[in-house]
Amino acid sequence: MLRALGLWLVCFGLWLLLSGYFDVPLLLTFGVLSCTLVVFIAWRVEKLDPEEQRLRPKIGPQIILYWPWLLWQIVLANLDVAKRILNPQLPISPTMITLKPTQHSEMGRVIYANSITLTPGTVTTFLSEGVLEVHALTREAAESLLEGDMDRRVAALERRKT
Repeated sequence: MLRALGLWLVCFGLWLLLSGYFDVPLLLTFGVLSCTLVVFIAWRVEKLDPEEQRLRPKIGPQIILYWPWLLWQIVLANLDVAKRILNPQLPISPTMITLKPTQHSEMGRVIYANSITLTPGTVTTFLSEGVLEVHALTREAAESLLEGDMDRRVAALERRKT
């Protein structure tokens, strides 16, 4: 019940902030009703279920260190792709690889797959329970993923609740 009340308060606070209507009773009533509807829908799709919350893996505070690292990897990959576009002499060797992610949760695997796709020159083409298929623009990009640095960093983000 506290989660539902918290969600309602956040929704209504955001509604007030974005609408700017603080003194029109009809619009305030619509805001209250729309926030109540959002909380009801969230409850119906089981986003407020405590059992589901207990089973969900928790992403630790390490994500604060992961974001700058990922942004740096994106910059480096952008520079590499730009060099290959501007200099046709540099090799492009499209490569498909299969990776076995070491993350324990679906959320961890999705973060890993999205991190790969955000990095220019690599795209995750398929994600299933134990397999990731990745298309890389170059062999070097594929080998970098096979080394597993990104995989280890994403796996370190997960903290399992006991």
